[in-house]
Amino acid sequence: MATSCSLISTLFHFSSSLSRFPNTKPHHSPSPSLLHLPPRPLRQPTTLFFLRPQQSSHSSKPITTTLLPKLPLSSSSCAFLDSCFLFCTSVALSLTLFLTGADSASAFVVTTPRKLQSDELATVRLFQENTPSVVYITNLAVKQDAFTLDVLEVPQGSGSGFIWDKDGHIVTNYHVIRGASDLRVTLADQSTYDAKIVGFDQDKDVAVLRVEAPKEKLRPIPVGISADLLVGQKVFAIGNPFGLDHTLTTGVISGLRREISSAATGRPIQDVIQTDAAINPGNSGGPLLDSAGNLIGINTAIYSPSGASSGVGFSIPVDTVNGIVEQLVKFGKVTRPILGIKFAPDQSVEQLGVSGVLVLDAPANGPAGKAGLQSTKRDSYGRLILGDIITSVNGKKVTNGSDLYRILDQCKVGDKVTVEVLRGDHKEKIPVILEPKPDES
Repeated sequence: MATSCSLISTLFHFSSSLSRFPNTKPHHSPSPSLLHLPPRPLRQPTTLFFLRPQQSSHSSKPITTTLLPKLPLSSSSCAFLDSCFLFCTSVALSLTLFLTGADSASAFVVTTPRKLQSDELATVRLFQENTPSVVYITNLAVKQDAFTLDVLEVPQGSGSGFIWDKDGHIVTNYHVIRGASDLRVTLADQSTYDAKIVGFDQDKDVAVLRVEAPKEKLRPIPVGISADLLVGQKVFAIGNPFGLDHTLTTGVISGLRREISSAATGRPIQDVIQTDAAINPGNSGGPLLDSAGNLIGINTAIYSPSGASSGVGFSIPVDTVNGIVEQLVKFGKVTRPILGIKFAPDQSVEQLGVSGVLVLDAPANGPAGKAGLQSTKRDSYGRLILGDIITSVNGKKVTNGSDLYRILDQCKVGDKVTVEVLRGDHKEKIPVILEPKPDES
């Protein structure tokens, strides 16, 4: 570029020197800014000294040369020289564009840097800083070909997740990995690793995986809190909807303390965050962030008749996730207390005109059976005899199954609770010692 510019400058000075030739008439109308100098007298012979570096002596022979006077040029000669100057200038400019690699359309276009608003800059920065923490999870299942009978491993679903710590733990939804024979995790740099299941909590739809990846590739997501969230504050969802990796959607918190049911067990999940940020299939397991880039929830479900985003999405709060992940990483399971009963659907109890939870079955080896709760059964004539109807636990009213689960979530394994039941036409209070699930003991 510098060489081309110096060439243009030299040509310009060469053209300017032509205008000082004597008796030269321009072929166009003279410009008022041009000065025509008078002809200069002939100069006397001048002696010049040229040094020859090849010689060892320091003496130099004088060479006499005579400077010839400038001869006047005709108008046709001037026109020819101007044409030569324009041609050389065009060649130099073309050479400049060729060397710099500039496009012909943008060679003379001066572009200014894009200006973003402060909120846009904050959003861009949040996405760039948190994208390396979001992963893409592929659920693989083993199937047998109907014709060749070959066993094949085919993808049966996909979802999102995020890096929890430098040890390679990945947090996602349980329904993303359910039924998988193998799992693969793709990091932000498109490197793929086989993942192993550390543990999962079906009741809260949370699962923890682990990958053997270099620690320099693992960037844990910053964990925030969800207890002080407010309706109306900005939230950001990053995930892989429809297989489109690392997609950002924005919205606000539309509601708090919602309740949804687990996709695996139907057990209610309390204090769920409702948001209008677009959450589509494939976003499940991805993080929901606040404006500071901190994790406040796991995107888990949407309310939509069509299956696509309708502006009502739900996220499991990070305060709930935090305790579950700690137990899964440490023990590989979540120890949650149960009464050990099966109860009737809420609609059936409402048809009976009573309020509470109707006990259908209380196995004798379960905590409720050991305490003496009675199951629903039939007599010798086939008539239905209703079992106990739980109306309260530890003095807290129970009107349906969600109320019972909510109370048990606040208890621990080994706690002794007082269960009030409606048996026939009278109420009884029965102490029950809570136990873990049989498959988690």
